[in-house]
Order: sequence, then C-alpha cells, then structure tokens
Amino acid sequence: MSKLPTSRRALLSAALAIPALGASLRAARAAPILETVRLFVPAAPGGGWDATARLMEKVLREAGLAGSIQVENVPGAGGTVALPRFTGALRGRGDTLMVSGLTQLSSAIVNKSPVTLAETVPIARLSGETHVLVVPADSPIKNTAEFVAAFRENPRAMSVAGGSAGGTDHILLAMIASKLGVPPSSISYVAFNSGGPAVTAIIGSQVKAGISNWSEFAPHVASGRMRALGLSSEERLPGVEVPTLRESGVDAVLYNWRAVFAPPRISEQETEKLEKLVEAMVRSQLWEAEAAQRGWLPLYMPRKEFTAFLKAESTAIEASLKQVGLAG
Repeated sequence: MSKLPTSRRALLSAALAIPALGASLRAARAAPILETVRLFVPAAPGGGWDATARLMEKVLREAGLAGSIQVENVPGAGGTVALPRFTGALRGRGDTLMVSGLTQLSSAIVNKSPVTLAETVPIARLSGETHVLVVPADSPIKNTAEFVAAFRENPRAMSVAGGSAGGTDHILLAMIASKLGVPPSSISYVAFNSGGPAVTAIIGSQVKAGISNWSEFAPHVASGRMRALGLSSEERLPGVEVPTLRESGVDAVLYNWRAVFAPPRISEQETEKLEKLVEAMVRSQLWEAEAAQRGWLPLYMPRKEFTAFLKAESTAIEASLKQVGLAG
C-alpha cells in the first residue's frame, strides 16, 4: 500500500526511555484537553485495538490530558458489528474516539457492510506493526527466494495460514502473489479465527507457511519452532535479524496500522480538540516508550494527511481483495 516511513532511531531511543519517566512525567502534566473521553473499541478485549485503547487510557490519564476515561468494547465481524452503533447512537459525541485500523477497512469490504469508515471523521493514524512470512522449523524452505520458487511452481500446494479471510494476512499474501505474477485466485490461504490455532498449524507442519504480525510470531521464531523468511516493512526492525521481503526480491510492503476516528456530526471545533488531544498523547514520552516496548512502529499521521492516506489505502485494499475474489 502507500509508503509508511519507519524510524529505527526513534524506536530504539523510545524503548530506552521508559525507566527515566516516573517523577518527571508526573511533574510535567499538562492541563486536561478534555474532561471526559470515551474510547470505543470495535473488538473484544485482548486484541490489538483493545491494547491500543488501554495504552491510550493509561497515557491520557497519567499525562493529565483527560479527566474521566471510559473504554467500551463491542466485538464482532472485524469491527463491522460495532460501526453502526458508532455512527448512529454515538454520532455528534465530541468526546468519543473509536480505535480501529486496516482490518476494519477490509472487513467492511468483505462483509459488504452498509456502514463503513467513510462515514466517520478520521482523526489520526497512531502506529503500526509489520507482518512476517514464516515456515515451520522443519521446512526445507530456508529463505524467501526458496519460498518464491516453490510458490511460483505450484501456488496451490503452498498452503499459507493466517487470520480471517480478507484480513491483513490474506491481503499480504495476495500482494506477494501479484508481485510475483502468480494469479491471486490460485493461492491456498487457510484462514483461522484466532492466532492460537494458526500457530499450531504452522508449528505442526499442517501448512507450508504462515503470515501474521511480527509480535505474534516472534516468540516462536526465537524458540526455534518457526523460521522467519521476510518482513513486510520497508526497513528491518531494530535488533531483529530478519530481512524484509523487499530486500529479498519481493516488492510487497504492508503495515497493520491502527488509528482513531470520531463519530459523524461533530463540530470543527470538537474535531480540532480531538486532534490536539491525540497529537499530545502520541508526542508524550510515555506513549513513545510504551509503544516501542510493544514493538509498535511510530507511524503517526495527523488528520489532513491521514484522510488522504485513507482514501488511497481503501482503493488499494479493495483491489487486492478483488484479486482473491473477496470483493465485488
């Protein structure tokens, strides 16, 4: 999709900053920008969007940027169950932010949702994670070049495990196929509703390969139960000895980005205040340090640029989903 610059130096320095925060952070608290903030999460507790909302809650409170903070989870169908509530019952709420991301964009297309992110007010992109292509530890495939050769020779035999159909894992595989001249309709994608079963299938060699966020597969790569072939980022991750797909000859770049949106029918003044709140949060030492510790890439993008990015990203994602028969 669109180029998303990363910063190794920012990620490393932020990660080292956590122990130094403590008293200095408490002493430097800003005046609250909003007295109350509602964080709306269109997913169950425990996932990436929920983790983002919980960190937002922590930073907004500890940095004194907001007073009362409430988190509400409404799971289902990649965020499409919650979206009508956000754009309906919560419209006009200038104190409300929905934590969302690329998955909700693609889910709306796959599920043919009558309500999409286009009906919300984009506020900012916050962060993102790179994906990784892996194989079981006992696979004869040792690197991306060998995967490419096998994939081109017989794509249907190269079963690849990942998350739900039409999600970011599936999209990345479609991108890889397209870049290699392999008809995306011929790929063998094995969708799982959660990470656990996908990991089991990969480690047990029930599939030939797998795709997920680096943070999800990293422990299994470290333990020797998976072999990492390539990252979907533009640059290598700090301290991670895994090449990018691009440097391995596959020009596929994808980030599982996360962002915040406001409900429709809020005023320009309310929109500007929410943008100010989010920017102050993302620029805080605590956010930078905690996000880096979680392996989240600093992909902040303010409202104007994010709105333009979102339109381009939506077009690109829909094209990828059409290639695999998941969009009309």
